[in-house]
Amino acid sequence: MPKSPDYFIGKTIIITGAASGIGKATALIFAREGANVACADINGDGARATASQISGSGGKALALAVDVTSRAQVNEMVRAAIEAFGGVQFQFNSAGAALARSKFLDIDDTLFERTFALNVKGTLHCMQAVLPHMLGNGRGVIVNMASMAHRRGGPGSSAHYAAAKGAVVSMTLGVAREFAHAGIRCLSISPGPIRTPFQAAAQTSPELLQRFLDDVPMKRFGEPEEIGELVLFMCSDACDFMTADTVYVNGGGGWR
Repeated sequence: MPKSPDYFIGKTIIITGAASGIGKATALIFAREGANVACADINGDGARATASQISGSGGKALALAVDVTSRAQVNEMVRAAIEAFGGVQFQFNSAGAALARSKFLDIDDTLFERTFALNVKGTLHCMQAVLPHMLGNGRGVIVNMASMAHRRGGPGSSAHYAAAKGAVVSMTLGVAREFAHAGIRCLSISPGPIRTPFQAAAQTSPELLQRFLDDVPMKRFGEPEEIGELVLFMCSDACDFMTADTVYVNGGGGWR
């Protein structure tokens, strides 16, 4: 939570992947705190549903159908958010996926390139699009979605995804250190298994899901809202000295 109770009122966040899971949960949490929310997702109907839920509760939201692998679409996303709300103070780059599970020797060029396009280039596009605006304002916070996979390496199922999220962590560190003097903070979150549509989209087998769960001392998956509340804290005035870090949220697991 912020130190100032009304800290987020009237401020704006862009959230990618806002149609479902962590992105949607975070959008609703920021709206609860009075922020304007630009809800972006490749699933335009899902983005509109999230924005409609916010508007129906008295909040302010904008729905944007955006493919983050397209630099032009991302640039338009940021332009539209600034035009709608007058400025952007926060960005949460939640869009990402493993796309498919694969043993290392079976990872082909198409899977590898698509995984990096979505997770790495998508994050790059979003940060490059919003940073000039934030630099002009002399302040801004960017939070990127990483993963515990970058510490584990994804053996047997997702080395391509682990490598991509490792790149996100490194890029977050670079941006944080390059622009810290200009009032920009940049952080990433590395969750363990979270109860979202992600696992179904990646075709995660029940056996692999059980293996993930067995590795969590709390014996449960995390909830999307638990990540969303962390994003809120990271963007708040309660942690102005925090930048360049990735925060692990995993119920004590994910280290094997």
